[in-house]
Amino acid sequence: MGRIIIFLMVYLMPGLCWAQGIQVYFSPNGGCQQAVITEIRKARQNIDIAMYYLSSREISQALVKAQKKNVQVRIVLDQGQEIEAASKSGFLIKHGFKLRYHLGFGLMHNKFAIIDGKDLITGSFNWTATAQERNEENLLIITDEETIKKYEERFNYLWNTSRPDSRNARGVEVFPAWFCATFHLFCSN
Repeated sequence: MGRIIIFLMVYLMPGLCWAQGIQVYFSPNGGCQQAVITEIRKARQNIDIAMYYLSSREISQALVKAQKKNVQVRIVLDQGQEIEAASKSGFLIKHGFKLRYHLGFGLMHNKFAIIDGKDLITGSFNWTATAQERNEENLLIITDEETIKKYEERFNYLWNTSRPDSRNARGVEVFPAWFCATFHLFCSN
């Protein structure tokens, strides 16, 4: 009996401890959006976001509140978000956020955020009302340090290979979005 207990402790406990470092959410209406907002509210230093589609008013407002608490927020979006009417990119720019847009030929289809280098939010869940209310989506919050380091490396790559927003803080284009996208230039304000 003692050998079985030792076996269980040595071989199964590490897996159980790792699994405890993951929170799982599903949508529609399964708490994904609230989980994202809760994580944003916990931020004290920085938030790095790589998001294909960000149109959630509630999440955008939580980001503004985090920034007002001196949390550094960096956001990389798919370049289509620069001109998408429902995108909150313009709202965030008006609140002083520095956004960058992916330059690649394919979609920047990532959906993740790193909070203070300690919590990783990822999954299929786009930060949109549709994802929250209608779509079948999933969201994971992971606290594993090695996994977070890999995502931090990827975020830094995306940040460094993306171009700044082509509008100034008032939403007026410095360079037309089509020009920057067509010629893959680092247009800056």
